[in-house]
Amino acid sequence: MLSTLCTIDEHIFDPCHLKGQKMSLFAIFYMFLAYLLGSISSAILLCRLAGLPDPRTTGSNNPGATNVLRIGGRWVALGVLIFDMLKGMLPVWLGYYLGLTHFELGMVALGACLGHIFPIFFKFKGGKGVATAFGAIAPISWGVAGSMLGSWLLIFLVSGYSSLSAVVTALLVPFYVWWFKPEFTFPVALVCCLLIYRHHDNIQRLWRGQEDKVWNKFKKKD
Repeated sequence: MLSTLCTIDEHIFDPCHLKGQKMSLFAIFYMFLAYLLGSISSAILLCRLAGLPDPRTTGSNNPGATNVLRIGGRWVALGVLIFDMLKGMLPVWLGYYLGLTHFELGMVALGACLGHIFPIFFKFKGGKGVATAFGAIAPISWGVAGSMLGSWLLIFLVSGYSSLSAVVTALLVPFYVWWFKPEFTFPVALVCCLLIYRHHDNIQRLWRGQEDKVWNKFKKKD
């Protein structure tokens, strides 16, 4: 019994066992760079360039692709969507080639999402992080990326609620990651918790039946 406990104790405190759960100084610095990249709000900048209203004070008051689409900038919304995905995807993808561990890559993804949601360049008031999270998680596994996209589209087509699609998909993603790439489950779960937290106002409106469907916005405009 004693020998078994000693073996367990040695396994728990073995530096090799914990290696994947530590971050090097370079990884911490790289995570900060991912945060800075995530802090660049494409919705605000592209709306300014296109002469559209500020998405922070128009529509749902969220600087994201869905709200830019509501405002009326369809091509601008596409640009926002692509940029937001890339600012999550590129740091993680580059991190692979820089030799970051699985845990470090997950934390880089978290850093990019934190930047989008709490941007240092825009008084820490950003978007909800859905596109950035998708971009950050996609390089982990195309199976995970396909499952995420399929879940979001299915729920959106059935319900018409972008927020509900995001929340339910965020709840499912850790299970997808556990199935395809279990070594990334913990950091991805942190990202998903952040997304759900950012949608807390939407969840309350959904519960009260006060959340607007995306296509209802277009009907009102027409």
